[in-house]
This record gives sequence, C-alpha cells and structure tokens, in this order.
Amino acid sequence: MESIRRQWQKLTVRKSAAESGEASGEASLWRWLPLPIVLLLVLLIVLGCYWSFTPSLFNVAARTEAILASQDRTTVVGAATTVSLITVADTLLQKPGGYLSNDVTPPSLWLDNMPNWEYGVIIQVRDMSKAMREAFSRSQSQSLEDKDLATAESRFNFNNDSWLFPPTERQYSEGVKHLNNYLQRLADPAEKDAQFYARADNLRYWLATVETRLGNLSQRLSASVGQQRINTDLAGEAGASQATPTPGEGFVKTPWLEIDDIYFEARGSAWALIHFLRAVEHDFADVLQKKNALISLRQIIRELEATQHRIYSPMILNGSGFGVLANHSLVMASYISRANAAIIDLRELLAQG
Repeated sequence: MESIRRQWQKLTVRKSAAESGEASGEASLWRWLPLPIVLLLVLLIVLGCYWSFTPSLFNVAARTEAILASQDRTTVVGAATTVSLITVADTLLQKPGGYLSNDVTPPSLWLDNMPNWEYGVIIQVRDMSKAMREAFSRSQSQSLEDKDLATAESRFNFNNDSWLFPPTERQYSEGVKHLNNYLQRLADPAEKDAQFYARADNLRYWLATVETRLGNLSQRLSASVGQQRINTDLAGEAGASQATPTPGEGFVKTPWLEIDDIYFEARGSAWALIHFLRAVEHDFADVLQKKNALISLRQIIRELEATQHRIYSPMILNGSGFGVLANHSLVMASYISRANAAIIDLRELLAQG
C-alpha cells in the first residue's frame, strides 16, 4: 500500500507540474501577443506620416526640355503648358504612396490631409485640361477640337474616389497617356492637326476659371474664425431674382473638423497653379510682354509660392483673428486673396488693345 501511495503522489506532482507549465506557457503567449500588433500600428503610423509629405515644386522649363530632348524634338509653343499638365497629373499617381483618395485600407484610410491636397490638384488639372480642349488648341469657336485633349479631359473628370471597376488611377493614367500623344503630335513639324494658340483671349478664358476657384477658396479659408456676411448674390441689381430666397445677412463658420481639409485643398490647388502659371509665362511670353503683363504674372506666382512654405506646427492652428495662437487658414487666405486680386488685374491688362 505504501508503494502505491508513493506512486500516486509522484503522478499527482507530475500532473501539477505539467499543468503549471502549460499555464505559464499560455501566460507567456498572451504576454507577447500584443507586440506584433503594436509594431504593425507603429509601422502604419510612420508610413502614413511619410505619405502625407506633399511633393516639392519642379522646374517647368527644365522638365519641358528634358521630355522634348528624349523625343528628339525642339521646343514649340504650348509644350511647356502641356508638359506641366502631364507632370502635375503624373505626380498624383507616382508620389510616395501613390494616389490615396480612393484607398480603403490603412494607413490611407486614416489620412485626410493628402486626399484633400490631391483634390485641390485634380480640380486645377481638370480646369487646365478643359481650357486646352476648348481654347488653347482651337483657333475659333467653330473649329474642331483635338481628339486626344477631348479624351484626356473626360478621363480627368472621372470620379476621384473610385477604387474598383474601374479604379481612378487607371482613368487618370489614360488621361496622361493622351496628353503625351498630343505633345508628340504638337512637337512634330509634320503634324498639322495638333495646334496650340498662345493668344490673349485664350489666356483670359483660363484665368477667368482660376479667378473663381481662388475666390471660392479665399472665402472658405476666411470662414475658419466665423464672420457675419452680407448677402451680395444679386449685387443690388434692380429686377434681379434668384430661385430660393436667402437672408440678407448670415453667420458663416467652417466646422472645426473641416478646417485642415480646406487648408490642404487650397495648398494643393496653389501647388498645381504655380506650375501652370510658370508654363504660361513661357508659352505666352510674347503676348504678356506686349500687354505689359509679365510682371503681374510673376507677382501672382510669387504670392502662390508663399503658400508652399513649410508647416512647422504638428496641426493646423485655428486661433482667432487677433488672438494669441496663429490661424493658418487666415494666412493662406491672405496669399490666395492677393493672388486672386492680381489675376483680376492681369485679365484686365490682357483685355486691353
């Protein structure tokens, strides 16, 4: 009996030890399980920060010379504008992280600054492609439109957040492809169908659209602190009417969560405009000099370049107009408004004989 009792005690001790080992192993497993999740989250956060850096400005003239040299072509009127449009659109697709507005997975799913920056850029791309289709490439209202430019404009006007059937990137890539086809035909002396007319009326056509875009951004940026505004929709015109009556005055204020969205949309829009205006300075140089408008154009570019200064704050601040904290939206609105006023003056200069 004594031997049986000892054997039973040994078995009990072994079983307890085994159960204790299994328990400690499970505890160790649960202790280390969160580590890969934490590392993955850190990696996604770092990757998201890297993807949120906006692209730098590029040299339009140097880029134009490089592309034409690769095609064994010389510089022609309209090449700089076309190359700038191609490069700006291609930057949306080739920058770190690629095109993020239609991504449905982390870390793009968490980001909002870069998608709003992309939206500001694509709006300017659409406006420029429309101007090239309707004005720059046509001699008069009854002339035929360029097929490549027509197709490119339709591709850039595709839904900007479609991720499947078909994805937005594919449509934008096709738009870039047709712009490259137009550039090749434009630079080929044997091709007579591809044209670019650097005329004052054509430039005023595009600047009118730019003027309304900047005016819209300026108003939305200024509303970050909230302000009482008088309704100027009918401009006091006698006999004028509108579809739906609105109050004579109203308080306008941007929701807190949308302040940084509008800021980065304006930053992206200004980034694209800088390149397009630099290209216009090159292609419309003779017209601008004749109209004594070259200095005005350069001043517009200078104002917009100020919108691309480095942001040292980790977030977009929204202090009151004369408060202690800075208000980044009001600073951006100041640059945008001055550029908009200069564009109005530029259009008037171009309209003079």
